[in-house]
Amino acid sequence: MSAVTDATKPAPLKSRGAISRSVADSLVITRRNLIRMSRIPEMMLFGVIQPVMFVVLFTYVFGGSISIGGSTDPQLYKEFLMAGIFAQTVTFATAGAGAGIADDMHKGLIDRFRSLPMARGAVLTGRTLADLVQTTLTLVVLAGVALIVGWRAHENIGKVLCGFLLLLLLGYAFSWIGALIGLTVRTPEAATSGGLIWLFPLTFISNAFVPVTGMPTFLQHVAEWNPFSATVAGARELFGNTMPGVPQSVTGAWPMEHPVWASIIWSVLIILVFRTLAVRKYRQATV
Repeated sequence: MSAVTDATKPAPLKSRGAISRSVADSLVITRRNLIRMSRIPEMMLFGVIQPVMFVVLFTYVFGGSISIGGSTDPQLYKEFLMAGIFAQTVTFATAGAGAGIADDMHKGLIDRFRSLPMARGAVLTGRTLADLVQTTLTLVVLAGVALIVGWRAHENIGKVLCGFLLLLLLGYAFSWIGALIGLTVRTPEAATSGGLIWLFPLTFISNAFVPVTGMPTFLQHVAEWNPFSATVAGARELFGNTMPGVPQSVTGAWPMEHPVWASIIWSVLIILVFRTLAVRKYRQATV
């Protein structure tokens, strides 16, 4: 009887180092989630339609109404807007990450993973990496739509790619917030709602869609210390979409004066904090 019991226990991870094993396990889970996503193409389709609608609505409905640097030229607004739309797209993927993990918890899939000799954080890392791949594909499609409606980057290809990497880093950081939400709530529906409700004030109290110069003073401070604003400003700088007459900073906030570095620092801090919290919650939720 003891021999059978011992055989069902997960084998200790002695064959490889903990880090290499964790990486390998994470890639396996990433592959599993990518295969799952490929079998549900409507997830990708709906993920692309929403940001495309934002591009069209903001460009053609608000494009001639919002003053950018004292001008209501729609072309100026397109170049001002697109970094904000890109950033909104990568951060709204948070809801998908949370819903996916909540669904796995609800179906008992996490308990099956527990029976395997795998790193505990691999399940969450694999999920967030798969979401990052999906977000990258969505961003590629969205960039193509932006070019069609008239957006242009004015820097070399290296800086433009760095701008998109900056956006994806923020998206990956926010996916860990989604992972924590997905582990905390009981249903995928609650995870979707919980993953979106806090994103709306975060994205709209920012420099994404309008200059902060028109906001009340206290909101200007909030917007300029918002990690979302730092990423938007950093992407604009790398794309060459900074607007004449529109200062990066109104209050003298450090993140707006050094947006690229501020965005990187914010994203890394979010990953460190929320990955730690999510892995701890995962262990508590599945013991």
